[in-house]
Amino acid sequence: MEQEQTSLEEQIRTRAYYLWEQAGDQKGTPDEYWEQARAEIEKEAPPTESGPVGKTPAR
Repeated sequence: MEQEQTSLEEQIRTRAYYLWEQAGDQKGTPDEYWEQARAEIEKEAPPTESGPVGKTPAR
């Protein structure tokens, strides 16, 4: 799980850097780029599986 978190953090860091770079004039704070990157990545991520949806399995 820790590796997944590190991977997610690295994805956000990379995306935030590219957003900052694309901005050209680099207005805004690093936190703004980080939050924008985080939101974009979360939107792209597939939903996490939390168990069966619908009927409970018959026993």
